[in-house]
Amino acid sequence: MDLKYLETFKTIIEEGSYARAADKLGYTQSTITFQVQQLEQELSIKLFEKIGRRMQLTKAGETLIPYVEETLLSFTKMQSLGTSLADMKQSLSVGVAETQLCYRLPPLLKKFHQIAPGTKLFLRSMNCYEIRDALVDGRLDMGIFYENVGGNTDSLNLHKMDSHAMTLIASPATKKQYPDFKTPGQRLDIPYIIDEPNCIFREIFTDYLREKDIHLGHTIELWSIPTIINLVKNDMGISYLPTFTVEKDLEEGSLCAIETDYDHMEITAVCAHHKNKWLSPVMQVFIDLLTNAQKS
Repeated sequence: MDLKYLETFKTIIEEGSYARAADKLGYTQSTITFQVQQLEQELSIKLFEKIGRRMQLTKAGETLIPYVEETLLSFTKMQSLGTSLADMKQSLSVGVAETQLCYRLPPLLKKFHQIAPGTKLFLRSMNCYEIRDALVDGRLDMGIFYENVGGNTDSLNLHKMDSHAMTLIASPATKKQYPDFKTPGQRLDIPYIIDEPNCIFREIFTDYLREKDIHLGHTIELWSIPTIINLVKNDMGISYLPTFTVEKDLEEGSLCAIETDYDHMEITAVCAHHKNKWLSPVMQVFIDLLTNAQKS
């Protein structure tokens, strides 16, 4: 039996379709179909069935999953025996919170590539809750997110990276017009520019506004931290972000910090993996870099 067929089967499960599995593995969709057919023929079972327009896993396919994972894991362990990190060929799928990916990880990723150049990193910018759930479900090898998501982490091993201060930011003109975010019971006609509803930063500051009974004009939802920062610079509203994302802007004066009673607030970044997942030498090096280099 060709191990490539097992890898293809596993990737289809992780990606949710033949097409996305083909994109990730660099195959044509016809190659994916052929490999699945070959695997079905060798095992004498039907792995997928077409229901409507979707390919759905059969009961036999569901039963096969743990055996495939165990076989591929054993093969990966054998491959790592006597192989240096520089020569090791491995892929690593990592879900990363956008702020970490944009502002903290680039130097570390460069260093990791120097240590393990044969490792293919598949990086995905994801919401913290999505990362946590994907780790629990086994759809990611590792995740970098903020532990403030809480809940449903009993099946994960968390490695603390660093804690980060939070800052309410505004342009100089906006701060001059709306300098007070401490007095309770205010109605401020200023937009709140922030990420999607499940964003950790949004949840923290929304709780603060609720405690203070402060009501803002409306909320502008965006999916890009750099775009949020740019709009705040251009007097479009306020935002609440990790301080490290705006340090240079605060120093240069294009942004200002507005005091709140949450100025002590911190969020903690962690890297995580499923507790039952075997840590390859490559994964261990990645964890070590994250937990040590991030503090510098």
